[in-house]
Amino acid sequence: MELLREHCGIAGVFGHSEAANLVYLCLYALQHRGQESAGIASHDGREIHLIKKMGLVADVFDEDALRFLKGSVAIGHNRYSTTGESTLKNAQPLVVNFKYGELAIAHNGNIVNALAIRRRLESEGAIFQSTMDTEVLVHLISRAPCDNFRDSLNYALRQLKGAFSLVILRKNELIAVRDPWGIRPLVLGRLKDAYVVASETCAFDLIDAIYVREIEPGEVISISNRGVESWFPFEKEKLHHCIFEFIYFARPDSLVFGKDVYEVRMDFGRQLAREAPCDADIVIPVPDSGIIAALGFSKELGIPFEMGLIRNHYVGRTFIEPSESVRHFGVRVKLNPVKKVLSGKRVVVIDDSIVRGTTSMKIVKMIRSAGAKEVHMKISSPPITHSCFYGIDTPTRRELIASSHTVEEICKYITADSLQYLSLEGMLKAVGYSLDDHPFCIACFTGKYPIEP
Repeated sequence: MELLREHCGIAGVFGHSEAANLVYLCLYALQHRGQESAGIASHDGREIHLIKKMGLVADVFDEDALRFLKGSVAIGHNRYSTTGESTLKNAQPLVVNFKYGELAIAHNGNIVNALAIRRRLESEGAIFQSTMDTEVLVHLISRAPCDNFRDSLNYALRQLKGAFSLVILRKNELIAVRDPWGIRPLVLGRLKDAYVVASETCAFDLIDAIYVREIEPGEVISISNRGVESWFPFEKEKLHHCIFEFIYFARPDSLVFGKDVYEVRMDFGRQLAREAPCDADIVIPVPDSGIIAALGFSKELGIPFEMGLIRNHYVGRTFIEPSESVRHFGVRVKLNPVKKVLSGKRVVVIDDSIVRGTTSMKIVKMIRSAGAKEVHMKISSPPITHSCFYGIDTPTRRELIASSHTVEEICKYITADSLQYLSLEGMLKAVGYSLDDHPFCIACFTGKYPIEP
């Protein structure tokens, strides 16, 4: 709930007369993954049509815009900037015209060696139109020493390091790519004779598409009139799925990395209850991020679950505000305590994470002001001690309170009666793995980065 900024959401449709409309609906379902800008590119067999603007999906597209986006193949993107400033020139999809014709591309993730590649390309005379890392891929494809697009794409992809789930639009072709570490999710679905690609399965539910499978780490899929073709241009790597997809980012009604997000979050809460039991009157979540873990905690210990904080859904998320003073204001307008629920009670508060600590402090104080006798904070993930470089816009390490403070010090800062986190071992156990053998990136908790940032 506190400050972690989401990455991006991507979607693509091939073989449907209303491809852009379906992508629009997919982006609606993926709005939680990015709220800065939205864009859709379509191909009508002759040329690419593009609309992208700053703002939410509902603000960017109307009936006229969707009529303009003609064609049976389309891709779309919701953006939250992790590389490149938040301006229209960095909104996606990115559309270019080069030796292989027109191409549009949308990217979820963060290419950690993009700056080094960009500097090399600029020294060779390349001219960039944006500051986003996605653009380096287009230059690499264009400069590849190959005589066809597929070989050029493979050549370019093999030079990238980091997190990249991609959808690429060409004439009569939709291409989906997932990095060999499998950091960000990407799934394939079908809608009758059409194919759909999206960041999460919740996008399929909205358009009645059927989930087919995950696009595998390191896999490239081409969907065209020839059907679906698949190949693996990368060397095989150890998997490093982003664990924060389960903790916070993915919608709870999605399947991610082959697991039900709702069930995983419920198990986080159950495991937290086993590790950090508490003698209390009620369990309340910080909405909406803590609700499912709080349900698991409540069921495990038999403590009544209550909605002691009510969220105002008609204000922007607090973490998108740029200044400290506005962020504090955002907490006050976003959440309101229910005095009748909290007054005189010993309260357990469940949240998914603590980042800077300022939001948690405000929440604890609000609950106390509503008359709570005790406030015990429980967090359904381990302490975040390191920044993410793979597509989540976390603060710098010095801004992460757990990087320089003990749990006891954080507890004192947020003014709670007690504070306990889910252990690293317990978190992995809840998803069916051990600390010694698991397929996740946990660098934000350990500082051990699987790909050198």
